[in-house]
Amino acid sequence: MTDAAEKTPAPETQLPKTYAPVEVEARRYAKWVADGRFKADDDSDREPYAIVIPPPNVTGQLHLGHALDHTLIDTLVRRERMRGKEALFLPGTDHAGISTQNVVERQLADKEGLSRHDLGREAFVDKVWEWKDVYHERISSQMKKIGDGVDWDRERFTLDDGLSAAVQTMFKRMYDDGMIYRAERIINWCPRCMTALSDIEVEHQEDAGELVSMRYGEGDASIVVATTRLETMLGDTAVAVHPDDERYRHLLGTTVEVPFTGRRIPIVADAHVDPEFGTGAVKVTPAHDPNDFAIGQRHGLESILIMDERGVITAHGPFEGLDRFEARSAIAAALRAEGRIVAEKRPYMHAVGHCERCDTTVEPRLSKQWFVKVERLAKTAGDAVRNGETKIYPPEMEKRYFSWVDNLLDWCISRQLWWGHRIPIWYGPNGEEVCVGPGETAPEGYVQDPDVLDTWFSSGLWPFSTFGWPEDTKALEKFYPTAVLVTGWDIIFFWVVRMMMFGTYAMGKAPFGEVFLHGLLRDKHGKKMSKSSGNGIDPLEVVDQYGADALRFMLARDANPGADAIASIELAEVARNFCNKLWNGTRFALMSGATLDGDLPTDLSLIDRWILSRLSRTIEAVDGHLGQYEFAKAMDALYHFAWDDVFDWYLELTKPVLAEGGQRAEDTRRVIGHVFDQLLRLLHPVIPFVTEELWLTLTGTEAQGDSLTVAAWPVPAGADDEAERLVGALQHLVTEVRRFRSDQGVKPSQPVPARFTGLDAAGLADQEPLIRALVRLEAEGEGFAPTAELAVSEHAAVALDTSGTIDVAAERARLEKALKVAEKELAGTAGKLGNEAFLAKAPDAVVDKIKARKATAEADIARITAQLERLA
Repeated sequence: MTDAAEKTPAPETQLPKTYAPVEVEARRYAKWVADGRFKADDDSDREPYAIVIPPPNVTGQLHLGHALDHTLIDTLVRRERMRGKEALFLPGTDHAGISTQNVVERQLADKEGLSRHDLGREAFVDKVWEWKDVYHERISSQMKKIGDGVDWDRERFTLDDGLSAAVQTMFKRMYDDGMIYRAERIINWCPRCMTALSDIEVEHQEDAGELVSMRYGEGDASIVVATTRLETMLGDTAVAVHPDDERYRHLLGTTVEVPFTGRRIPIVADAHVDPEFGTGAVKVTPAHDPNDFAIGQRHGLESILIMDERGVITAHGPFEGLDRFEARSAIAAALRAEGRIVAEKRPYMHAVGHCERCDTTVEPRLSKQWFVKVERLAKTAGDAVRNGETKIYPPEMEKRYFSWVDNLLDWCISRQLWWGHRIPIWYGPNGEEVCVGPGETAPEGYVQDPDVLDTWFSSGLWPFSTFGWPEDTKALEKFYPTAVLVTGWDIIFFWVVRMMMFGTYAMGKAPFGEVFLHGLLRDKHGKKMSKSSGNGIDPLEVVDQYGADALRFMLARDANPGADAIASIELAEVARNFCNKLWNGTRFALMSGATLDGDLPTDLSLIDRWILSRLSRTIEAVDGHLGQYEFAKAMDALYHFAWDDVFDWYLELTKPVLAEGGQRAEDTRRVIGHVFDQLLRLLHPVIPFVTEELWLTLTGTEAQGDSLTVAAWPVPAGADDEAERLVGALQHLVTEVRRFRSDQGVKPSQPVPARFTGLDAAGLADQEPLIRALVRLEAEGEGFAPTAELAVSEHAAVALDTSGTIDVAAERARLEKALKVAEKELAGTAGKLGNEAFLAKAPDAVVDKIKARKATAEADIARITAQLERLA
C-alpha cells in the first residue's frame, strides 16, 4: 500500500498555472487501466468489496441518472480499495429486449424500408447484434470518460454466452421445481410492440376518455351498465350484479341480448360487484379484463377474444376489421341510433395503462403466456430484509419494499419478441413439452417456443451470473454476496426485488449486504428531469465543458439516502471552481515549500495544531457519513474543510510564519505537506483525476510507480479542542476587524493604528503579531486617538484610530447609494412575496430564493444604516 509520507519528494514540484481537465483525464484514465489499477484478484486474501453496475441499456447512452449511479458506486469502491480491501466495480450492459428491438425496427424502416418480418427472425437478430456492437463501444467510452474505475476484463453482457447459459439453467431449475408454468391469463398487451408486458412495464396515466351508460334488454327486463371501453361489449358473456342488491334480484337467471351479435348472455350474482358504483350492474368481458376474467372463472363463462394482436376487431359483424378506437366510435353511433345510450360523460378522466416503451395504450387480453410463481420467492426476498441479512438505506424505504414483495402477483415472463433469451421449451408433434438445459438437445422433430424472456429475468440473475454462476467459480466464492446495491428507489420493484428473489433462490443468500436507494434528479427549479420536460442535462457535455471531476462532485454533493438531488449547469460550475481552487491551493502549497520529507514535528504551533485537529474531525465525519451513504454530507464536510479551513484560513495564517523563516517555518511546511497529502486522499474517490495529478506532483513518486488509487485511506489522529477553541476566537477577532475596516471604507492595504486589550485572558497574547499582520493593524504611536472600539470576544477588545484613513464625505455618498440599492431590493422581493397569484404558481425553490434575497436586503439595510450613524 502506498505511503508517500515515507518518501522524499522529487525536487521538481511545478504545476501549470491552470488545470486542463480534458488532457489530464484522458491521460490518467489510460494509465490506470494500463497499470491494472481497477483489476480485482479472486485469489487475494484481502476482504472482498464488490459492487455490480446497474447495467445500462446497450443501445442507449449514459444519461445523468447513470452518471449519478456510477459516481456513487465508483466513490465507494475507490475508497474501499484505499482501505485495503479487494475492491471490484464490475461493468456490463443489458440487452434491453423491447427497447432495443424497437430501435432497430425503426432504423430498418427508416433506412431500408423493411420490417423485421421482411428479414426473418435469424437475419433480424443478426442486425440487432451488429447494432449492439456499435453502441456497446459508445457506452464503454462514455463510462471511461466519467472515470468509472471498473475491471474491464470482467465486463459482461446479459446475452453473452455465459449469462445465456445461466438464464437457461435458472429457467430449467425453476421449471423442474414447478415454479414456472404456462397458462391462459389476462395480460397487458402492447399492440405496437406486439408483446405481453408485465405490470411494472405499464405506466398508468390520467387520460380524458368517455364513460358511456348503455341499456341491455327491453322494458322491465332491461339493465343499464357503464363502460369506458365500449368496443369490448362485443365480447361480453354476462352482466353481473351484487347478490344482495334488491334492485336486480328479479333479473337474476334471466338473459339479455348483446346488441349486434345475436348472442344472449345471463345476468349473474357476484360479490365482486360494488352496488354503490354507477348503476350497480357491470358488463363482464372475461377475455379483456382481469376482474371480468375472475368473474368468468367463478361462473363458468365463455371467454371471447374480440380483437387481434394489433388491436383490430375480429368479432364477426359490422365492426370487423376496424381499429379498436374506430370501433369504439362506430359502436357508440350504432347504439345511439337504436336508442340504447342512456348517458355519456366526456371528458371522463381515468387511469389508463400505457406501454412504458412506446406509450401505446395497453390492451388487457386473454393470452397463453409463461409465468413465475412468486409466492415462495417473494417471501424469502422479504425475509432477507426483515431478518437483517440485507439492510436498506434509508430505513424508511423498507416499507415501500415490503409493499411490493408482500403483494406480488405471478410474474408474466414471456415476451413476443425476437431479441432476447429464447424460452428453452420445445414442443413435440403430439403436444409434448420438454425444457432443455444448457448442453442438452431437444428431441428430433420438436419445435422451440417462439417467445423470449422478459429482460428483467436475466437482469435478476446479474449479481451472481456475472461471477460465473452456475459454475462454482473463484469469483463467485470471493465476491458473492456483493457489498451493496446502489440504485434509484424508482426501480425497487423492477430490478431490486427480482434480484433479491433470484439470489435467495439460486444461492441461498441475498445478493447484497446493503441496498442504498437514492432519489430522483431534479433541475434547479426542483422539477423532475425527464425527456418530455426537456430539462435534462447531458453528462458528457458537462464533462467536455467542466471536466469529469466537476460532474462527479456536483452529483455526489447532493446525494443522500432516499432524497432527490438537484443538478444544474450552475452547480457544475461551482464544482469546477472547487477543482480549480484545489489546484491553485496545492500549487501555492508547493510554491511555499510544502514537503512530505521526514516525520511530522511534535512541537507544533497553535495554527498547525488547529489544522491537524480539523483534519482529524473531517476524516471522522467523512467516514461516518459514507458509512451511512450520506454522500452529500460527506462532500459538504470535505468542501468546507478544503475551502474554509485550508484555503481561506490555514494558508493565510501560515504566510507570516513562512515569511519569518527558521525552524517554525520548516515545521509548518511539513504540516502543509501532510494536510494536502491527506486532503487529496480524502477527495480522490469522488474527484480522482485532479487529485491524482496533484498528489503525484506533491509526492514526486510517479516515477516509482505510485498512484493515489492504492494509497492508504487517512486515519483520524485525534482532535485538539484547545487549539480549535483558540483559533476559533482568533478567526472571530480577525473577521470582526476586517468587517469593520470594510464597513468604514478603509482600504485593505492601509495600516490602521490599534491597541489590543484582553488578549491574555482570551489566550491569544502569543498570536498578537500574527493577528496584526492578518488585518493590517500597526502599533499605536504618539497621538493615538481611538475613533472606534470593538469587543471582539468575551475578554478581548481592540481600539482603532481610523482618523486620516477615510474620506468621510465620499464614504457617506457610497453608503447612501448602497442603501438605496438595498431598499429597492427589499421593496421588490417583499412585493413578490406579498403577491398571492405569484406564490400560487412559483416553485418552492424560487420562493425560497426570493425569501433569502429579502433577508439579505434587510440585513444590508441594518448594517449600512449603522455605518452611516457611526460616520455622523
